[in-house]
Amino acid sequence: MANLETTYLGLKLKNPLVAASSGITNSVEKIKKLEQAGIGAVVLKSVFEEQINNEVSNMLQQDSQNSGYPEAEDYIRTYTRDNRVTSHLRLIEEARNAVKIPIIASVNCISSDEWTTITKDFQEAGADALELNIFYVPVNRREESVSIEHLYLEVLDKVKKEVSIPVSVKIGLYHSNIVAMVDKLKANGAKGVVMFNRFYEPDIDLDKLELTAAEIFSSPVEIRHTLRWVGLVSSEVSDIDIAASTGIHDGKAVVKQLLAGAKVAQLCSALYLNGNEVIPVMISQLQDFMRKWNFRTIDEFRGRLSYKKISDPMEYERSQFMKYYSSKPK
Repeated sequence: MANLETTYLGLKLKNPLVAASSGITNSVEKIKKLEQAGIGAVVLKSVFEEQINNEVSNMLQQDSQNSGYPEAEDYIRTYTRDNRVTSHLRLIEEARNAVKIPIIASVNCISSDEWTTITKDFQEAGADALELNIFYVPVNRREESVSIEHLYLEVLDKVKKEVSIPVSVKIGLYHSNIVAMVDKLKANGAKGVVMFNRFYEPDIDLDKLELTAAEIFSSPVEIRHTLRWVGLVSSEVSDIDIAASTGIHDGKAVVKQLLAGAKVAQLCSALYLNGNEVIPVMISQLQDFMRKWNFRTIDEFRGRLSYKKISDPMEYERSQFMKYYSSKPK
């Protein structure tokens, strides 16, 4: 029998499947059903700093009498934040008591404001680890790239001063040097990194001439966005756990990410589109792969096809289709 146990952020998981932060993990009942289906761990629905700020702005706009009073704004901001945080703390506490699998709290942040201190409350509520979901959209052409990287590191540094539980950082694909960025996160105390966040993307409705949201769910082909960087980072940055995310819709995709060097695979779109029933199917596909190649544990093949393990590392570095197009008839 194949042993699917693994570790992530120092936590013991019965398998490498992790439910990503989303509406699927926003209640105890949903988390219990995920555990029953066989999930290895869950990342709770995030507390969104941006959403809290937007709620405060909307409340102030609706009541113009308060907009000119700093005391009123401070009260509304504190009340809104505390209400959100209290709800999240209750979810952590109840989930921790209801299931045995690891519970990872999540914060979606865009700044390093004083709210980062609430992460200590998450730890005290029973979270086994913390995931920082950081994304900043640079719109100022005069802003230097180094200042953007500094924001990520500043948020991580402030949180690390508040908690002793392991912390991972969920990043996007948009960094000039992803390997160097992960190395800096590790140097500043990150135990893991989630690659990559699939952010909101805009689209244009030509019938209404309006800006709208692009497709919110990933597709299986999007695994190509992560596979290269999982293979590179797992080889170039030691002692940091990688959670592969985006485009993981079946057990074969999980196997590919493990072969590239990932510790776990985060599932989101696959659960929304197929329900919890996809979890045992993925587990079965992972077991089938291990039986086929006589692997008894995941550690026996993890990273086997990472950047430094393959005979031709240029396969990870290649950026053009030269080989394909040079052999293709006209």
